[in-house]
Amino acid sequence: MSDWRGEDDRAVELTDDLVVLPEQTADDTDHGWGEPAGGNDDWLLAERPPHWD
Repeated sequence: MSDWRGEDDRAVELTDDLVVLPEQTADDTDHGWGEPAGGNDDWLLAERPPHWD
């Protein structure tokens, strides 16, 4: 038992290269919702209510 160390003594390397979660999930895309690519952003901007300006 001379080599045993507790959890507090364990060295942990922290790097910024590790990606824990993706920026966008697969179901948060047009394809994930079953919609065609391209979207309708131009139409949404044209139909924007006047009080949003």
